[in-house]
Amino acid sequence: MPQPDPAAPQAAPKAAPEAARPAASLRPRDAATMIVLDRRGRGGPKILMGRRNARLAFMPGKFVFPGGRIELGDRSMPVVGALSDHAETMLSRRITRPPHHLGRALALAAIRETYEETGLMLGTTEYGPPEEVPDGWEAFHRHGVLPDLEALHVVARAITPPKRVRRFDTRFFAIDRTCVAAEEPGRVSEDSELTELAWVRLDAARKLDLPYITRAILDELEAQIAVDFAPYRQIPFHFERYGRREREFL
Repeated sequence: MPQPDPAAPQAAPKAAPEAARPAASLRPRDAATMIVLDRRGRGGPKILMGRRNARLAFMPGKFVFPGGRIELGDRSMPVVGALSDHAETMLSRRITRPPHHLGRALALAAIRETYEETGLMLGTTEYGPPEEVPDGWEAFHRHGVLPDLEALHVVARAITPPKRVRRFDTRFFAIDRTCVAAEEPGRVSEDSELTELAWVRLDAARKLDLPYITRAILDELEAQIAVDFAPYRQIPFHFERYGRREREFL
């Protein structure tokens, strides 16, 4: 999708006509989602969720984590740190001929989409601004933020079932709220992709209007928090086979 002026609030995208082909034949696009996790204070962790604009074609009005598909600039944005070798391996499994540095591009897509939808910039200001940034990353240059991939945890992977108006092959990442290095207000409004943001505890999140997969990922997240994101834990993979929901491990 075209990159908007990063200093302006995002308008809700207008539905584009779909190609004249059955929805079941749509190929899932590589995408990434970010779960921003606040473990400070008592009462259990909180997560950041947003309500999608009711005018959107895909999951209208649902509460979700910020995210979206990979854009060209995500492959060349400068970073600090790197995903672990284990994470890179998990992100490339069950894929025929995965592109070079797929995990890096997915992680950066999740960080950029989090900014575009919430105004939060995840990373560090300790090293100053990157000298050059690709399209879509101008705000990180303005605020002197470099993404820190070492701070990310891979939580899960899920593919949208067939016969949906959009299909994504989504990887879910988690990051601590302390990694919010800067913020631009005004990204959330009644005309934006997300019309509402909320920090909610896991039990409260389950009571929101959620897509099925978001509810499943909450369960995966809770289990991984319980082991403090152990470095060699199994990464669940959700998909549909012959009309039945499946859960395997990468």
